[in-house]
Amino acid sequence: GGWIQWFCNMETHEFFCEVDEDYINDAFNLYGLRNKFQRYEEALDMILSPESPDEEDLQNEDFLELYQIAADLYGLIHARFIMTLRGLSIMREKFLSQRFGTCPRVMCERQPVLPVGVSEELRRSRVKIFCPKCEDVYVPKHKYSDVDGAYFGVSFPHMFLMTYPDLFVKQENSGYVPRIYGFKIYKRKGSKYDENGNKKLTNN
Repeated sequence: GGWIQWFCNMETHEFFCEVDEDYINDAFNLYGLRNKFQRYEEALDMILSPESPDEEDLQNEDFLELYQIAADLYGLIHARFIMTLRGLSIMREKFLSQRFGTCPRVMCERQPVLPVGVSEELRRSRVKIFCPKCEDVYVPKHKYSDVDGAYFGVSFPHMFLMTYPDLFVKQENSGYVPRIYGFKIYKRKGSKYDENGNKKLTNN
């Protein structure tokens, strides 16, 4: 396989999908990216290379410098690709097989999650996971130190759920309700519910 397959098969890169080369070769899809990278053409050539790097390449300082640029460029292309029908379809298969992991919240009962960024800009934050059940964002269980949140963007999970609404039916009242001997407790320390069983409003 080529560079793209090699990159996506790296350890900690399981969130990525393989972007179609036809998509990358269409200049329209890469609009605005050239100005973000000093060695844009070289990085693009690396991404489209039919050969995967060997041990000698990985010991070469110049190669590693260009690799980081190529990884960032591929990541930003990837963020666009996964918003297309083709990209969403590939990510759907990953979601169904729980390749992105499950929600760490106990009440979500191992709900599959989706990768998300908290910024569209590089170097702002690492990739996070979004749970469609509790609609909250978490740090992934495994460390993805070299996976930038911008490689997925802030909109992906929401576009995914709009495209595949049948994959998830939101359940109401999935939160924990404090009880003593089976009776709900209200207006007491340790309860976030009022006497009518409604969740109290907070100022934050």
